[in-house]
Amino acid sequence: MDEKDLIDGLRRGDEDAFRTLVTTHLPRLRAVALRIVRDAHLAEDCVQEAFVRALRSLDRFRGESLLGTWLHRIVVNACLDELRRRPLTAGDADLAGPAFDGTGCRVEPPGPPMRSPEELVGTERERRQVHAAIDRLPEDYRTVLVLRDIEELSTREAAESLGISEGAVKVRLHRARGALKVLLEPLLGRSTP
Repeated sequence: MDEKDLIDGLRRGDEDAFRTLVTTHLPRLRAVALRIVRDAHLAEDCVQEAFVRALRSLDRFRGESLLGTWLHRIVVNACLDELRRRPLTAGDADLAGPAFDGTGCRVEPPGPPMRSPEELVGTERERRQVHAAIDRLPEDYRTVLVLRDIEELSTREAAESLGISEGAVKVRLHRARGALKVLLEPLLGRSTP
């Protein structure tokens, strides 16, 4: 079923079209939601909410983007709505960021050369460590980092999704990357012999 036929079927309430929509897009939407909310049950709820929202607003889908892109945006928004409803926890406290000198320049401690990104994510164990470090970021930083660097939204799109200015997205992203670097420095700075 091509995308136009799928959309037409969905607008008619065709169950086969809905089944095709879910089987085609569920795995990716679930992965997106899980990266944002970090809880499997909550991610499932967000994906379900995204499908409900999509079906309710299908008449407003103009086809200017792919259906999958449109669904991606809806699930991101559902996740962000859920995060806004949740109270902050102790884990959301701001991390100690990188150290700066009196002139505002970052102080880089001496150490061995950093490994390349390819070497860093070369093993499953290291991938888990990177994901665990991302999970340790304060929610504001983690959310911006996921939207920009993992989900590859533009600064404008991330700002619109979060309801903040583009400048705030840039600042949070910069701080998130700095905090992530601090968390990953033990992993990044050591080369295996």
